[in-house]
Parts: sequence; structure tokens; C-alpha cells
Amino acid sequence: MLETTRIKQLGCAAWLALLAACGSAPVGPGYYRVERGDTLSKIARNNRQSVQNVARWNNLTNPDSIEVGQVLRVTPPTGAASTGGAIRSGGGNASVSAAPRPAPADTAPATPPATAPAPISLVWPADGTVFRRFDGANSKGIDISAAAGTPIVAAAPGTVVYAGNGLRGYGNLLILKHNADYLTAYAHNRALFVKEGESVRRGQKIAEMGDTDTDRVMLHFELRYQGHSIDPSKELPPR
Repeated sequence: MLETTRIKQLGCAAWLALLAACGSAPVGPGYYRVERGDTLSKIARNNRQSVQNVARWNNLTNPDSIEVGQVLRVTPPTGAASTGGAIRSGGGNASVSAAPRPAPADTAPATPPATAPAPISLVWPADGTVFRRFDGANSKGIDISAAAGTPIVAAAPGTVVYAGNGLRGYGNLLILKHNADYLTAYAHNRALFVKEGESVRRGQKIAEMGDTDTDRVMLHFELRYQGHSIDPSKELPPR
């Protein structure tokens, strides 16, 4: 299990990039979606703001923890003023003051979302035992164990946006896009029964449980809201 966790951490950047690419929706004025290679300093500089302001507007306790696909507010919220932090340019003493901009409409959430995500109706993707739960750090979803070949079903209607095994540590992987906000992901499958671009129904069999790129038979199931992982257990019915 430790080896599985290490492999997943190594593949995290590619995984986040893929999920973000599949689920990116346009962001509203005054917001920015994090891309590969971005830093908070670079984002602040490009938007003529201070790092301190951007971190404060998005409730970031660690400026180094931004993720690919994350949506950040880059202009002041209504009623907020920029603090006096200046943005310094490369190596000299020149600086550009962080000039306030008109507050935008709240058309995109900060990360973590300022309000709760809109509800989505999910069914359990597989029968079995949940042996690992979401924690938002080492586990971006839940892990369900059962016998090899157990049916995996679509948790909600949607479109297959990825079907393959190109991400190390996730084996045969499916990603479904349900609307502009939500994605679900299904990893370690023994077999896949749908292809990219195919529409699926809620409860339709899409794969069979397996142990590809892991040390036990399991389903790793993730739910993403606007590119940001959330706890799927909160959206699944009790059982």
C-alpha cells in the first residue's frame, strides 16, 4: 500500500493536468484558472496584484499549494481593498503597486469554493467495502474493494472524456464529464467497456474492477468540482 501511495503521488501532476483539461469551464472576469508551471507569484504579477492579496482573497494558508485547474480570484472582492504589498520586478528596486480594480461579479468560485458545490445525484459506482476514505491530501477520492470482475457503473449520466492507461499508478482509467462543473474518475479497472466520446447512463456498466497498477483488487473513485477534488461520500446515497 505504501508503494501504491508513492506511485500515485508521482503521477499527481499529470493526473491533475488531465482532470483540469477535461473539466475546465470558462472562468468569469476577475478570476484565473491555474495552469501547469504557474506559481502564485507569477499569477499575482501578471494581474498586477500582490501575492498577499491573492492569497488572502482565496483563503490560501500556503501560497505554494495551488493546483493545476484551481480557480483563483485575482481582483478584489466587493468592499475589499488591496493591501500595500508591491510587486517587485526582477532583481531591481523598481516595483509596481497593486492597483485596485473594479470588483467582478461572482461568476466563479475561489478554491476551496466559497459556497458549497451545487448538488449532483450520484449512485455508488461499485458494490464492495470502502477501505480508504477521502482526506483531500494523500487520498483525493475513496477506494472500494471487492472481487475481481465486480461491475463498475457510471455514478451519473455523462460523457467519457478519457479511457486508457496513460497515467502511471492508475491503471485502466475512465473519466466521465457530467456537466461544466463535475467529473468522476474510475481507476485500476480490469477491463473498460466504453470509449472516449461515448455517452453513458447513470448505472450503466462501464468497466470491471481489477488491480491494474495497484497491489490489490479495488476501485479508486474520485469526484471533481471545477477541477478541485471533493469528498464523493458526501454526494453518494447512504448504504
